[in-house]
Amino acid sequence: MPKKKNLTLFVVFMMVTATLACNFTAPDQPQAPAFPTEDQHLDIERVSLLEAKAAFDGSTAVFVDVRSSASYAEAHIPGSLSIPGTELESRLNELDPEQWIITYCT
Repeated sequence: MPKKKNLTLFVVFMMVTATLACNFTAPDQPQAPAFPTEDQHLDIERVSLLEAKAAFDGSTAVFVDVRSSASYAEAHIPGSLSIPGTELESRLNELDPEQWIITYCT
């Protein structure tokens, strides 16, 4: 039963993440670009909910929670690593560049 609960929490978490990532505007208002053009990380491929779920189910990716340690302590994807965004650059050596790394912050 705990495994099913963890999976349910993960799916709900990823659905909320996907929903928050959407750009909601009224139909009569112009939409802003989904991502700023000056973003230096535009070349990083975004992961869909289905891809993330498959990676989680198959243990083919490392999930890295880049929120604060306090937020991580409240709730996180089971098995994910906690590396707050402010520490990410200095802690990159903790990650294997040969692994598929999926970061999340919601």
